[in-house]
Amino acid sequence: MPLSLDRFRLFPQPASDEGAFGGDGGARGERFVPQIETEIAGLRFHNPVWTASGTFGYGKEFSTLIDLNELGGIVVKGISPEPMEGNPSPRIYESDAGMLNAIGLQNVGAKRFLSEKLPFLRTLKARCIVNVFAYSTEDYVRCVETLNEGEGISAYELNISCPNTRCGGIVYGSDPKLTEEVVAACKKAARYPLLVKLSPNVTDITVFARAAESAGADALSLVNTLVGMAIDVETRTPRLWNVTGGLSGPSIKPVALRMVFQAARAVKIPIVGLGGISTTEDALEFLIAGAKAVQVGTANFYDPAASVRIVHGLRDYCQRKRLHLAEIIGSLKLRE
Repeated sequence: MPLSLDRFRLFPQPASDEGAFGGDGGARGERFVPQIETEIAGLRFHNPVWTASGTFGYGKEFSTLIDLNELGGIVVKGISPEPMEGNPSPRIYESDAGMLNAIGLQNVGAKRFLSEKLPFLRTLKARCIVNVFAYSTEDYVRCVETLNEGEGISAYELNISCPNTRCGGIVYGSDPKLTEEVVAACKKAARYPLLVKLSPNVTDITVFARAAESAGADALSLVNTLVGMAIDVETRTPRLWNVTGGLSGPSIKPVALRMVFQAARAVKIPIVGLGGISTTEDALEFLIAGAKAVQVGTANFYDPAASVRIVHGLRDYCQRKRLHLAEIIGSLKLRE
């Protein structure tokens, strides 16, 4: 089923972010030039807008659609120690205000990523962040050690929403002890800074944020997709071959935003926020809640230029408000 912008939004949106957030700088006289750089795990990003893993391929697929150098970072699709074919179709289903996917983490594997995909990414101004996943702690480490050989990688993003086969399928990101185990092992092996991508399918996100921080994570990205499903009532069969899938898109934004706010108050390491971001206003909400950068995901499927437009919108907003990005991050004003 083709994705349509109308179903992703319950209320009308401005024709463009520039129209909603642009302006003449908010004051007469000397033009204010906002600084929208951000720093995470010792890395400087020329802006805080990244693309999210699993929604942007390996970057090159979008190179004819947008200027990739305008992005702060590209998080490539998840990389495993060995190539994976993923799940059979159907693997994607459009839900109300969102999307379910059960791609099955299809990817070329760590060695082919280094030889086939990384050379192009090295040519970009946008930083390359490699999402890493596996089904055992040993394989997570093996994947990281293979990727360590690559030049041009800025950081790893550890996907801990995978089941640990050694422990009977318990998801790493749903058990604080397993979270600490895999983060500590990968941090010890990693040549580059380590971000940990947290799952929203938990009772208290702060428990897992603290567990990852204590195990050595350099930063956190949250949230991953929520587990969901859909049924075809005519055939009484699941809409996805895998039965369940990951729910993403605008429908999860309020949940993701709440978790980013909670995590930012619970840990000292930087937060990268994602979950339903498709406009400048969305990105600003996450930044105000405490994120130092944001990732654009599902919006890439129906609007490949969304991330670049958000970069422009953030710059216009900062100019109009006469604020630098650092003054916006974590600036939420709570009512007394």
